[in-house]
Amino acid sequence: MTGYRGERPPEFLNMARYCLETGRTRPADKTGLIVLKDAGDPDATETWSYGALEDAVLRIAAGLIADGLKPGDRLVIRLENTSDYALLFFGAIAAGLVPLPASSALSTDEVSYLLVNSGASALALAHNLRVTSIPKGVRVYGQEDVTALRKFKTRSDYAPTLADDPAFLVYTSGTTARPKGVLHAHRSVWGRRPMYEGWYGITHQDRVLHAGAFNWTYTLGTGLSDPWANGATALVYTGTKDPSVWLRLMSVHKATIFAAVPTVYRQILKYCDVDSDFPRTLRHGLTAGETLPEDVARSWFERTGTTLYEALGMSEMSTFISSSPSVPPKPGTVGKPQAGRVVLILPTDGGSEPMPAGEAGLIAIHRSDPGLMLGYWKRPDEEALVMRDDWFCGGDLGVMDDEGYITHLGRNDDLMNAQGYRVSPLEVEQVLGEHPDVAEVAVTEIGVAENVSVIGAFVVLQEGTKEDPKSLQDLAVDRLAAYKCPREFVFVDRLPRTANGKVKRAELRQSFPA
Repeated sequence: MTGYRGERPPEFLNMARYCLETGRTRPADKTGLIVLKDAGDPDATETWSYGALEDAVLRIAAGLIADGLKPGDRLVIRLENTSDYALLFFGAIAAGLVPLPASSALSTDEVSYLLVNSGASALALAHNLRVTSIPKGVRVYGQEDVTALRKFKTRSDYAPTLADDPAFLVYTSGTTARPKGVLHAHRSVWGRRPMYEGWYGITHQDRVLHAGAFNWTYTLGTGLSDPWANGATALVYTGTKDPSVWLRLMSVHKATIFAAVPTVYRQILKYCDVDSDFPRTLRHGLTAGETLPEDVARSWFERTGTTLYEALGMSEMSTFISSSPSVPPKPGTVGKPQAGRVVLILPTDGGSEPMPAGEAGLIAIHRSDPGLMLGYWKRPDEEALVMRDDWFCGGDLGVMDDEGYITHLGRNDDLMNAQGYRVSPLEVEQVLGEHPDVAEVAVTEIGVAENVSVIGAFVVLQEGTKEDPKSLQDLAVDRLAAYKCPREFVFVDRLPRTANGKVKRAELRQSFPA
Protein backbone atom coordinates (compact mmCIF):
# COMPACT_ATOMS: atom_id res chain seq x y z
CA MET A 1 0.00 0.00 0.00
CA THR A 2 1.34 3.44 -0.89
CA GLY A 3 2.06 6.03 1.76
CA TYR A 4 0.73 9.51 2.46
CA ARG A 5 -1.30 10.73 -0.52
CA GLY A 6 -1.39 14.44 0.19
CA GLU A 7 1.01 17.12 -0.99
CA ARG A 8 4.46 16.59 0.49
CA PRO A 9 6.06 19.36 2.56
CA PRO A 10 8.82 21.48 1.00
CA GLU A 11 12.46 20.72 1.82
CA PHE A 12 12.83 23.88 3.91
CA LEU A 13 10.03 24.65 6.34
CA ASN A 14 9.86 26.68 9.54
CA MET A 15 6.70 26.09 11.55
CA ALA A 16 6.56 29.65 12.90
CA ARG A 17 6.96 31.13 9.41
CA TYR A 18 4.20 28.84 8.10
CA CYS A 19 1.82 30.14 10.78
CA LEU A 20 2.76 33.80 11.12
CA GLU A 21 4.59 35.25 8.11
CA THR A 22 2.55 38.24 6.99
CA GLY A 23 1.39 38.55 3.40
CA ARG A 24 -1.67 37.78 1.35
CA THR A 25 -2.88 34.98 3.65
CA ARG A 26 -2.19 37.04 6.77
CA PRO A 27 -2.37 40.80 6.14
CA ALA A 28 -0.24 42.64 8.69
CA ASP A 29 -3.19 44.74 9.90
CA LYS A 30 -5.63 41.86 10.34
CA THR A 31 -6.41 40.67 13.87
CA GLY A 32 -4.70 37.34 14.47
CA LEU A 33 -5.22 36.87 18.22
CA ILE A 34 -7.59 38.15 20.86
CA VAL A 35 -6.88 37.18 24.46
CA LEU A 36 -10.08 37.35 26.50
CA LYS A 37 -9.31 38.04 30.15
CA ASP A 38 -12.70 38.62 31.77
CA ALA A 39 -15.97 37.22 30.46
CA GLY A 40 -17.89 39.94 32.31
CA ASP A 41 -15.93 42.79 30.75
CA PRO A 42 -15.93 42.88 26.92
CA ASP A 43 -13.15 45.48 27.01
CA ALA A 44 -10.79 43.27 29.03
CA THR A 45 -9.03 41.99 25.96
CA GLU A 46 -5.58 41.93 24.45
CA THR A 47 -5.64 42.27 20.67
CA TRP A 48 -2.79 41.33 18.34
CA SER A 49 -2.60 41.98 14.63
CA TYR A 50 -0.66 39.53 12.49
CA GLY A 51 2.00 42.20 12.02
CA ALA A 52 2.38 42.64 15.78
CA LEU A 53 2.45 38.86 16.35
CA GLU A 54 5.19 38.34 13.79
CA ASP A 55 7.20 41.29 15.11
CA ALA A 56 7.08 40.00 18.71
CA VAL A 57 7.94 36.43 17.68
CA LEU A 58 10.94 37.50 15.60
CA ARG A 59 12.23 39.83 18.33
CA ILE A 60 11.96 36.99 20.84
CA ALA A 61 13.86 34.76 18.41
CA ALA A 62 16.59 37.38 18.06
CA GLY A 63 16.88 37.82 21.82
CA LEU A 64 17.17 34.09 22.47
CA ILE A 65 19.93 33.70 19.89
CA ALA A 66 21.71 36.80 21.26
CA ASP A 67 21.72 35.12 24.68
CA GLY A 68 23.76 32.28 23.25
CA LEU A 69 21.08 29.68 22.65
CA LYS A 70 21.70 27.59 19.54
CA PRO A 71 19.40 25.85 17.05
CA GLY A 72 18.30 22.54 18.51
CA ASP A 73 18.61 23.68 22.16
CA ARG A 74 15.61 22.77 24.31
CA LEU A 75 13.67 25.48 26.14
CA VAL A 76 11.19 24.41 28.85
CA ILE A 77 8.26 26.84 29.17
CA ARG A 78 6.63 27.02 32.62
CA LEU A 79 4.68 30.24 32.51
CA GLU A 80 1.20 31.30 33.47
CA ASN A 81 -1.69 31.25 31.00
CA THR A 82 -0.85 34.46 29.11
CA SER A 83 -0.01 35.45 25.54
CA ASP A 84 3.69 35.43 26.49
CA TYR A 85 3.45 31.64 26.63
CA ALA A 86 2.39 31.37 22.99
CA LEU A 87 4.74 34.10 21.77
CA LEU A 88 7.72 32.43 23.42
CA PHE A 89 6.72 29.03 22.02
CA PHE A 90 6.58 30.33 18.45
CA GLY A 91 9.58 32.63 18.98
CA ALA A 92 11.73 29.68 19.98
CA ILE A 93 10.56 27.73 16.92
CA ALA A 94 11.26 30.72 14.69
CA ALA A 95 14.85 30.71 16.03
CA GLY A 96 15.30 26.99 15.37
CA LEU A 97 15.17 26.13 19.08
CA VAL A 98 13.00 23.31 20.45
CA PRO A 99 10.44 24.54 23.00
CA LEU A 100 8.92 22.15 25.52
CA PRO A 101 5.49 23.37 26.69
CA ALA A 102 4.91 22.40 30.33
CA SER A 103 1.63 22.73 32.17
CA SER A 104 1.48 24.97 35.22
CA ALA A 105 -0.39 22.09 36.90
CA LEU A 106 2.73 19.89 36.95
CA SER A 107 4.44 19.33 40.27
CA THR A 108 7.87 20.80 40.92
CA ASP A 109 9.44 17.35 40.76
CA GLU A 110 7.78 16.63 37.42
CA VAL A 111 9.18 19.81 35.89
CA SER A 112 12.63 19.04 37.26
CA TYR A 113 12.43 15.66 35.54
CA LEU A 114 11.55 17.35 32.23
CA LEU A 115 14.54 19.67 32.57
CA VAL A 116 16.95 16.82 33.18
CA ASN A 117 15.48 14.33 30.74
CA SER A 118 15.24 16.80 27.87
CA GLY A 119 18.73 18.18 28.48
CA ALA A 120 17.23 21.67 28.42
CA SER A 121 19.50 24.68 27.95
CA ALA A 122 16.92 27.19 29.17
CA LEU A 123 13.82 27.51 31.33
CA ALA A 124 11.12 30.17 31.24
CA LEU A 125 9.70 30.27 34.76
CA ALA A 126 6.87 32.37 36.20
CA HIS A 127 7.75 33.87 39.59
CA ASN A 128 4.88 32.08 41.38
CA LEU A 129 5.73 28.63 39.97
CA ARG A 130 8.45 26.43 41.35
CA VAL A 131 10.98 23.84 40.27
CA THR A 132 12.60 21.44 42.74
CA SER A 133 16.04 21.85 41.23
CA ILE A 134 17.47 23.50 38.13
CA PRO A 135 20.48 21.77 36.56
CA LYS A 136 23.69 23.75 36.43
CA GLY A 137 24.11 25.74 33.24
CA VAL A 138 20.40 26.11 32.49
CA ARG A 139 19.55 29.73 31.68
CA VAL A 140 16.42 30.96 33.48
CA TYR A 141 14.05 33.55 32.04
CA GLY A 142 11.59 35.12 34.47
CA GLN A 143 8.21 36.44 33.38
CA GLU A 144 9.62 39.97 33.08
CA ASP A 145 12.48 38.67 30.91
CA VAL A 146 10.04 37.08 28.48
CA THR A 147 8.02 40.29 28.28
CA ALA A 148 11.24 42.21 27.58
CA LEU A 149 12.22 39.78 24.81
CA ARG A 150 9.10 40.84 22.90
CA LYS A 151 10.71 44.29 22.63
CA PHE A 152 14.25 43.17 21.83
CA LYS A 153 16.15 45.82 19.87
CA THR A 154 16.34 43.84 16.63
CA ARG A 155 14.34 41.23 14.75
CA SER A 156 15.77 38.00 13.45
CA ASP A 157 14.72 36.22 10.31
CA TYR A 158 13.09 32.81 10.50
CA ALA A 159 15.71 30.09 10.90
CA PRO A 160 16.26 28.19 7.62
CA THR A 161 15.10 24.89 9.12
CA LEU A 162 14.51 21.73 7.16
CA ALA A 163 11.08 20.14 7.28
CA ASP A 164 12.54 17.21 9.22
CA ASP A 165 14.40 19.35 11.77
CA PRO A 166 13.08 19.19 15.38
CA ALA A 167 10.51 21.90 16.14
CA PHE A 168 9.05 21.13 19.58
CA LEU A 169 8.97 18.46 22.27
CA VAL A 170 5.98 17.31 24.33
CA TYR A 171 5.81 14.77 27.13
CA THR A 172 3.12 12.15 27.45
CA SER A 173 2.41 8.92 29.32
CA GLY A 174 4.81 6.06 28.64
CA THR A 175 5.07 2.38 29.48
CA THR A 176 7.24 3.26 32.48
CA ALA A 177 6.47 5.35 35.55
CA ARG A 178 7.97 8.43 33.90
CA PRO A 179 6.50 10.30 30.92
CA LYS A 180 8.24 10.10 27.57
CA GLY A 181 9.17 12.93 25.26
CA VAL A 182 7.55 13.05 21.82
CA LEU A 183 9.73 14.96 19.37
CA HIS A 184 7.97 16.70 16.47
CA ALA A 185 9.47 18.14 13.30
CA HIS A 186 8.64 21.41 11.55
CA ARG A 187 6.74 19.29 9.01
CA SER A 188 4.19 18.50 11.72
CA VAL A 189 2.45 21.78 10.92
CA TRP A 190 2.24 20.72 7.27
CA GLY A 191 0.81 17.45 8.49
CA ARG A 192 -2.10 19.40 9.96
CA ARG A 193 -3.31 20.52 6.54
CA PRO A 194 -5.76 17.58 6.14
CA MET A 195 -7.57 18.87 9.22
CA TYR A 196 -8.54 22.15 7.58
CA GLU A 197 -11.30 20.52 5.53
CA GLY A 198 -11.34 17.13 7.25
CA TRP A 199 -12.31 18.58 10.65
CA TYR A 200 -12.61 22.38 10.76
CA GLY A 201 -14.06 23.44 7.44
CA ILE A 202 -12.05 26.58 8.19
CA THR A 203 -11.67 29.80 6.15
CA HIS A 204 -9.80 33.08 6.67
CA GLN A 205 -13.06 34.66 7.84
CA ASP A 206 -13.44 32.37 10.86
CA ARG A 207 -13.06 33.38 14.48
CA VAL A 208 -11.99 30.27 16.44
CA LEU A 209 -12.58 30.22 20.21
CA HIS A 210 -10.63 27.55 22.09
CA ALA A 211 -11.57 26.54 25.64
CA GLY A 212 -8.04 25.46 26.60
CA ALA A 213 -5.05 27.23 28.09
CA PHE A 214 -1.98 28.40 26.16
CA ASN A 215 0.15 25.66 27.73
CA TRP A 216 -1.92 22.84 26.24
CA THR A 217 -0.82 21.39 22.90
CA TYR A 218 -4.51 21.11 21.93
CA THR A 219 -4.68 24.91 22.20
CA LEU A 220 -1.30 25.58 20.59
CA GLY A 221 -2.37 23.46 17.62
CA THR A 222 -6.14 23.67 17.19
CA GLY A 223 -6.49 27.06 18.87
CA LEU A 224 -3.51 28.88 17.31
CA SER A 225 -1.49 27.07 14.62
CA ASP A 226 -4.43 26.10 12.44
CA PRO A 227 -6.38 29.38 12.60
CA TRP A 228 -3.16 31.32 11.94
CA ALA A 229 -2.12 29.07 9.06
CA ASN A 230 -5.45 29.95 7.44
CA GLY A 231 -5.40 33.65 8.23
CA ALA A 232 -8.30 33.36 10.68
CA THR A 233 -8.64 35.00 14.09
CA ALA A 234 -7.82 33.00 17.23
CA LEU A 235 -9.69 33.66 20.48
CA VAL A 236 -8.30 32.34 23.77
CA TYR A 237 -9.88 32.91 27.19
CA THR A 238 -7.60 33.21 30.24
CA GLY A 239 -10.13 34.14 32.92
CA THR A 240 -11.96 31.99 35.45
CA LYS A 241 -13.28 28.84 33.79
CA ASP A 242 -16.98 28.56 34.48
CA PRO A 243 -19.46 26.84 32.13
CA SER A 244 -21.53 30.00 31.88
CA VAL A 245 -18.76 32.04 30.25
CA TRP A 246 -18.56 30.21 26.94
CA LEU A 247 -21.85 31.25 25.34
CA ARG A 248 -21.26 34.83 26.47
CA LEU A 249 -17.78 34.88 24.93
CA MET A 250 -19.04 33.36 21.70
CA SER A 251 -21.76 35.99 21.42
CA VAL A 252 -19.71 39.06 22.34
CA HIS A 253 -16.76 38.12 20.14
CA LYS A 254 -18.74 36.58 17.28
CA ALA A 255 -17.03 33.19 17.36
CA THR A 256 -17.80 30.99 14.38
CA ILE A 257 -16.05 27.80 15.58
CA PHE A 258 -15.66 26.59 19.17
CA ALA A 259 -13.12 23.93 20.22
CA ALA A 260 -13.27 22.08 23.54
CA VAL A 261 -13.26 18.66 25.19
CA PRO A 262 -16.59 16.80 25.48
CA THR A 263 -16.93 17.66 29.18
CA VAL A 264 -17.18 21.38 28.36
CA TYR A 265 -20.07 20.78 25.96
CA ARG A 266 -21.85 18.67 28.58
CA GLN A 267 -21.40 21.44 31.17
CA ILE A 268 -22.76 24.09 28.80
CA LEU A 269 -25.86 21.98 28.16
CA LYS A 270 -26.36 21.44 31.88
CA TYR A 271 -25.71 24.89 33.33
CA CYS A 272 -26.51 27.35 30.53
CA ASP A 273 -29.70 28.64 28.97
CA VAL A 274 -28.70 27.28 25.59
CA ASP A 275 -32.15 27.77 24.08
CA SER A 276 -32.10 31.54 24.70
CA ASP A 277 -28.42 32.50 24.74
CA PHE A 278 -26.88 30.45 21.93
CA PRO A 279 -24.89 32.73 19.57
CA ARG A 280 -26.12 33.00 16.00
CA THR A 281 -22.59 33.30 14.63
CA LEU A 282 -21.42 29.83 15.68
CA ARG A 283 -21.38 27.41 12.74
CA HIS A 284 -20.25 24.30 14.62
CA GLY A 285 -18.10 22.93 17.43
CA LEU A 286 -14.95 20.81 17.44
CA THR A 287 -14.20 18.22 20.08
CA ALA A 288 -11.24 15.96 20.85
CA GLY A 289 -9.33 14.55 23.81
CA GLU A 290 -11.97 12.03 24.86
CA THR A 291 -14.75 10.13 23.15
CA LEU A 292 -17.78 12.32 22.52
CA PRO A 293 -20.81 10.69 24.21
CA GLU A 294 -23.67 10.20 21.79
CA ASP A 295 -26.17 11.79 24.17
CA VAL A 296 -24.08 14.98 24.31
CA ALA A 297 -23.77 15.17 20.51
CA ARG A 298 -27.49 14.52 20.09
CA SER A 299 -28.59 16.99 22.76
CA TRP A 300 -26.23 19.69 21.45
CA PHE A 301 -27.68 19.41 17.96
CA GLU A 302 -31.28 19.31 19.18
CA ARG A 303 -30.87 22.40 21.36
CA THR A 304 -28.54 24.52 19.21
CA GLY A 305 -29.08 23.35 15.64
CA THR A 306 -25.32 23.07 15.20
CA THR A 307 -23.14 19.98 14.90
CA LEU A 308 -20.21 18.80 17.00
CA TYR A 309 -17.40 17.38 14.86
CA GLU A 310 -15.25 14.87 16.71
CA ALA A 311 -11.61 14.00 16.03
CA LEU A 312 -9.26 11.30 17.23
CA GLY A 313 -5.64 12.23 17.73
CA MET A 314 -2.62 11.49 19.86
CA SER A 315 0.50 13.20 21.12
CA GLU A 316 2.51 11.49 18.38
CA MET A 317 0.27 12.61 15.53
CA SER A 318 -2.38 15.15 16.50
CA THR A 319 -5.78 14.43 14.93
CA PHE A 320 -6.05 12.20 11.86
CA ILE A 321 -9.57 10.72 11.99
CA SER A 322 -12.57 13.03 12.20
CA SER A 323 -15.97 14.12 11.04
CA SER A 324 -16.42 17.55 9.47
CA PRO A 325 -18.82 19.67 7.42
CA SER A 326 -17.83 17.49 4.46
CA VAL A 327 -17.81 14.18 6.43
CA PRO A 328 -21.14 13.92 8.30
CA PRO A 329 -20.90 12.40 11.78
CA LYS A 330 -22.04 8.79 12.02
CA PRO A 331 -23.33 7.71 15.44
CA GLY A 332 -20.95 5.41 17.26
CA THR A 333 -17.94 6.42 15.17
CA VAL A 334 -15.27 9.12 15.35
CA GLY A 335 -15.29 9.78 11.63
CA LYS A 336 -13.11 8.90 8.65
CA PRO A 337 -9.36 9.21 8.03
CA GLN A 338 -8.68 12.73 6.81
CA ALA A 339 -7.94 13.17 3.11
CA GLY A 340 -4.45 12.07 2.13
CA ARG A 341 -3.85 9.98 5.21
CA VAL A 342 -3.48 6.22 4.95
CA VAL A 343 -5.08 4.53 7.95
CA LEU A 344 -6.01 0.90 8.48
CA ILE A 345 -6.75 -1.61 11.24
CA LEU A 346 -3.99 -4.13 12.07
CA PRO A 347 -4.20 -7.29 14.20
CA THR A 348 -3.43 -6.66 17.87
CA ASP A 349 -1.11 -9.67 18.00
CA GLY A 350 1.20 -8.61 15.17
CA GLY A 351 1.53 -8.55 11.41
CA SER A 352 0.88 -5.92 8.74
CA GLU A 353 -2.06 -7.53 6.98
CA PRO A 354 -5.07 -5.21 7.46
CA MET A 355 -8.15 -6.52 9.22
CA PRO A 356 -11.34 -6.77 7.15
CA ALA A 357 -14.16 -4.28 7.69
CA GLY A 358 -16.02 -4.91 10.90
CA GLU A 359 -13.17 -6.57 12.78
CA ALA A 360 -11.38 -4.89 15.69
CA GLY A 361 -7.67 -4.23 15.88
CA LEU A 362 -5.05 -1.52 16.32
CA ILE A 363 -5.55 1.75 14.46
CA ALA A 364 -2.42 2.24 12.33
CA ILE A 365 -1.20 5.15 10.25
CA HIS A 366 1.48 5.03 7.57
CA ARG A 367 4.87 6.22 8.77
CA SER A 368 5.20 8.57 5.76
CA ASP A 369 2.50 10.91 7.11
CA PRO A 370 4.15 14.33 7.65
CA GLY A 371 2.20 14.78 10.86
CA LEU A 372 3.84 11.80 12.54
CA MET A 373 6.46 12.43 15.21
CA LEU A 374 10.19 12.18 14.60
CA GLY A 375 10.39 9.73 17.51
CA TYR A 376 10.48 9.35 21.27
CA TRP A 377 13.15 11.33 23.06
CA LYS A 378 15.86 8.89 24.19
CA ARG A 379 13.36 6.00 24.15
CA PRO A 380 14.28 3.75 21.19
CA ASP A 381 12.76 0.81 23.08
CA GLU A 382 9.34 2.45 23.05
CA GLU A 383 9.68 3.41 19.38
CA ALA A 384 10.22 -0.25 18.57
CA LEU A 385 6.96 -1.09 20.33
CA VAL A 386 4.82 1.23 18.22
CA MET A 387 6.38 0.77 14.77
CA ARG A 388 5.33 -2.25 12.75
CA ASP A 389 7.04 -2.30 9.33
CA ASP A 390 5.71 0.88 7.65
CA TRP A 391 2.97 1.44 10.21
CA PHE A 392 2.71 3.40 13.43
CA CYS A 393 0.42 1.72 15.97
CA GLY A 394 -0.07 4.06 18.91
CA GLY A 395 -2.20 1.71 21.00
CA ASP A 396 -5.68 2.89 20.00
CA LEU A 397 -8.15 0.15 19.14
CA GLY A 398 -10.80 0.52 16.52
CA VAL A 399 -13.09 -0.97 13.90
CA MET A 400 -13.48 0.35 10.35
CA ASP A 401 -16.81 -0.20 8.61
CA ASP A 402 -17.56 -0.59 4.92
CA GLU A 403 -17.91 3.18 4.48
CA GLY A 404 -14.52 3.92 6.03
CA TYR A 405 -15.89 5.24 9.32
CA ILE A 406 -13.88 4.20 12.37
CA THR A 407 -15.24 3.37 15.82
CA HIS A 408 -12.75 4.04 18.60
CA LEU A 409 -12.68 1.20 21.14
CA GLY A 410 -10.29 2.79 23.60
CA ARG A 411 -6.66 2.15 24.37
CA ASN A 412 -5.19 -1.30 24.02
CA ASP A 413 -3.85 -1.06 27.57
CA ASP A 414 -7.25 0.15 28.85
CA LEU A 415 -9.10 -2.91 27.60
CA MET A 416 -10.65 -5.04 30.29
CA ASN A 417 -10.76 -8.81 30.44
CA ALA A 418 -14.17 -10.13 31.41
CA GLN A 419 -14.81 -13.87 31.37
CA GLY A 420 -12.22 -14.25 28.64
CA TYR A 421 -13.70 -11.44 26.53
CA ARG A 422 -11.95 -8.14 25.79
CA VAL A 423 -14.19 -5.23 26.74
CA SER A 424 -13.67 -1.56 25.93
CA PRO A 425 -14.40 0.77 28.86
CA LEU A 426 -15.75 3.33 26.40
CA GLU A 427 -18.57 1.02 25.39
CA VAL A 428 -19.73 0.59 28.99
CA GLU A 429 -19.26 4.30 29.76
CA GLN A 430 -21.40 5.22 26.76
CA VAL A 431 -24.34 3.27 28.18
CA LEU A 432 -24.00 4.36 31.81
CA GLY A 433 -23.51 7.97 30.72
CA GLU A 434 -27.08 8.01 29.41
CA HIS A 435 -28.52 7.46 32.90
CA PRO A 436 -30.19 10.74 33.97
CA ASP A 437 -28.47 10.69 37.37
CA VAL A 438 -24.95 10.35 35.96
CA ALA A 439 -22.82 13.45 35.43
CA GLU A 440 -19.60 11.59 34.60
CA VAL A 441 -18.49 7.98 34.62
CA ALA A 442 -15.26 6.08 34.11
CA VAL A 443 -15.01 2.31 33.81
CA THR A 444 -11.97 0.15 34.42
CA GLU A 445 -10.97 -3.31 35.57
CA ILE A 446 -10.52 -3.49 39.35
CA GLY A 447 -9.20 -6.16 41.69
CA VAL A 448 -11.65 -7.50 44.25
CA ALA A 449 -9.51 -10.37 45.61
CA GLU A 450 -6.18 -11.98 44.90
CA ASN A 451 -6.08 -12.85 41.20
CA VAL A 452 -9.73 -11.87 40.84
CA SER A 453 -10.81 -8.75 38.95
CA VAL A 454 -14.14 -7.42 37.71
CA ILE A 455 -15.42 -4.45 35.75
CA GLY A 456 -15.95 -1.44 38.00
CA ALA A 457 -17.73 1.83 37.30
CA PHE A 458 -16.70 5.05 39.07
CA VAL A 459 -19.67 7.40 39.00
CA VAL A 460 -20.04 11.14 39.60
CA LEU A 461 -23.71 11.88 40.23
CA GLN A 462 -25.71 14.86 39.07
CA GLU A 463 -26.33 17.41 41.80
CA GLY A 464 -29.29 16.53 43.99
CA THR A 465 -29.47 12.84 43.07
CA LYS A 466 -28.92 9.83 45.32
CA GLU A 467 -26.80 6.73 44.94
CA ASP A 468 -28.83 4.05 43.21
CA PRO A 469 -26.52 1.29 41.97
CA LYS A 470 -29.46 -0.98 41.13
CA SER A 471 -30.86 1.39 38.52
CA LEU A 472 -27.41 1.68 36.96
CA GLN A 473 -27.06 -2.09 36.97
CA ASP A 474 -30.51 -2.47 35.39
CA LEU A 475 -29.54 -0.08 32.60
CA ALA A 476 -26.32 -1.98 31.95
CA VAL A 477 -28.09 -5.35 31.92
CA ASP A 478 -30.67 -3.98 29.52
CA ARG A 479 -28.12 -2.54 27.09
CA LEU A 480 -25.02 -4.72 27.37
CA ALA A 481 -23.98 -8.34 27.21
CA ALA A 482 -23.79 -9.85 30.67
CA TYR A 483 -20.01 -10.08 30.66
CA LYS A 484 -19.75 -6.35 29.93
CA CYS A 485 -21.81 -5.24 32.91
CA PRO A 486 -20.02 -3.69 35.89
CA ARG A 487 -19.96 -5.78 39.03
CA GLU A 488 -18.99 -2.86 41.27
CA PHE A 489 -20.25 0.73 41.37
CA VAL A 490 -18.16 3.30 43.22
CA PHE A 491 -19.60 6.78 43.76
CA VAL A 492 -17.00 9.55 43.80
CA ASP A 493 -17.01 13.34 43.95
CA ARG A 494 -14.79 13.71 40.90
CA LEU A 495 -12.76 11.72 38.40
CA PRO A 496 -8.97 12.13 38.51
CA ARG A 497 -7.70 13.63 35.26
CA THR A 498 -4.42 14.55 33.64
CA ALA A 499 -3.55 18.18 32.86
CA ASN A 500 -5.02 17.52 29.40
CA GLY A 501 -8.35 16.37 30.81
CA LYS A 502 -8.01 12.62 30.30
CA VAL A 503 -9.27 10.26 32.97
CA LYS A 504 -6.52 8.54 34.99
CA ARG A 505 -7.88 4.99 34.95
CA ALA A 506 -4.79 3.63 36.66
CA GLU A 507 -5.42 5.94 39.62
CA LEU A 508 -9.01 4.74 39.85
CA ARG A 509 -7.87 1.12 39.85
CA GLN A 510 -5.41 1.83 42.65
CA SER A 511 -8.01 3.69 44.73
CA PHE A 512 -10.41 0.76 44.87
CA PRO A 513 -10.35 -0.89 48.31
CA ALA A 514 -9.96 -4.51 47.23
